[in-house]
Amino acid sequence: MVNTTHDTGVLVPGITAPSTVACVRSLGRRDIVTVVGAASRNTPATVSRYCDAVVDLPAPSDGLSAYADALVSLAARNDVRTVVPVREADVFVLSKHRDEFAAAVETPWPEFGTLRRVQDRLELFESADAAGVDAPETARLDEWDDWSRKTITKPRYSIAAPDYLGTDGHGRTVGSTVYNEPNERPDIDACVDERGHVPIVQEYVSDSNEYGFFALYDHGEAVATFQHCQRRGYKYPGGPSAYRESVRIPELEAAGRALLDELEWHGLAMVEFLRDPETGAFKLMEVNPRFWSSLPFSVRAGADFPYYYWQLASGQPVEQPPYEVGIGGHLLRGELCYLHSVATETYPFVEKPTVASAVRDVLISLVRDPRFDYAVANDPRPFVRDCLNAVRPGLEALSPGWLRFDHGDDVSASATGSVVDGASDGTATTDRRTDGHAEAPVRVKKGD
Repeated sequence: MVNTTHDTGVLVPGITAPSTVACVRSLGRRDIVTVVGAASRNTPATVSRYCDAVVDLPAPSDGLSAYADALVSLAARNDVRTVVPVREADVFVLSKHRDEFAAAVETPWPEFGTLRRVQDRLELFESADAAGVDAPETARLDEWDDWSRKTITKPRYSIAAPDYLGTDGHGRTVGSTVYNEPNERPDIDACVDERGHVPIVQEYVSDSNEYGFFALYDHGEAVATFQHCQRRGYKYPGGPSAYRESVRIPELEAAGRALLDELEWHGLAMVEFLRDPETGAFKLMEVNPRFWSSLPFSVRAGADFPYYYWQLASGQPVEQPPYEVGIGGHLLRGELCYLHSVATETYPFVEKPTVASAVRDVLISLVRDPRFDYAVANDPRPFVRDCLNAVRPGLEALSPGWLRFDHGDDVSASATGSVVDGASDGTATTDRRTDGHAEAPVRVKKGD
């Protein structure tokens, strides 16, 4: 039976991307209980003032079955009404074990058959064709026969799961995107052996700006949407978002809705497009069926998806006010990665800016759009933790014997740092965040 107690909240898997922090901040400031499940106390969300409890959660890389068992167990907590997916492994486990989760929490995510149509990119592009949505020419690597053009090789699947790769895929990774120079045919057998499956090949679309259509769907009906254009990624050809601007483009909205309508989608989705420079058409790249790493910017622009997600899970009507168009936001660490990429890396097909122009563009946008994913005045500790995480490998290499940044294995470590141990029932009591007044402590049970 789904939890119906008054003081219920959300379980958010803790990851290093800013999406976990965005969920905790959005929900926590509305006094919705936030429980962060983390494999490491270095996760920035664990030190947010809006984090009510931190519990142990193994990493999906340690095994999807073990991760699923742990997530199902945590979903049974009395203070959890639903679970938030922030990575592919989360939504895979939630979808595959949907019936088990439904016994304890609300399940605003797709059924596994629908999810597979997104995480298997060949099925995704078949769905796009049925929906009338443009996409690059795509085929299996062993079926592509025109190597005279610029192409890319990318994983067929967005997650290395036995359901997709088979039993032989245990312990493998699906790999990343590779640029193929014209008239150079890759070693197909070696590529398949390395990735554990036959990847796909796509024609190259020469647009460095990535467009995102973001949506929350309720059983086939869109209840909230947002759009942004990514101006800079971690790498100068693209990648995870470092700087993006909010937009509202009718053609982008039409393409995103057409695809998700065709899928009869339920839950979260980021639909990623590139714009064909010759035709102006938006061409589908992929769908992320979860919260996206640039989520803090969506919230800052006025599209508060964590709260919409909570409303949907709670059976409340989702009412989205208009979001602000034409503003930008940054992940500062991502901007540094972008500048490092410009200074030290070279990729085919994509013209590299000069270091001087890249630095100038970053500085101008920082002054024009001073909005940051982690760095906010009323909750600074996640930003500090993210900075420490970024420099930690180098510092530990210099002083490996004494330098540590984590909280150890104490699952009772609180967001405020106030911990009272020694409870006879095996629990630890942590102080909840305070906004100028005292609040009742939250009980964090070890092992829950």
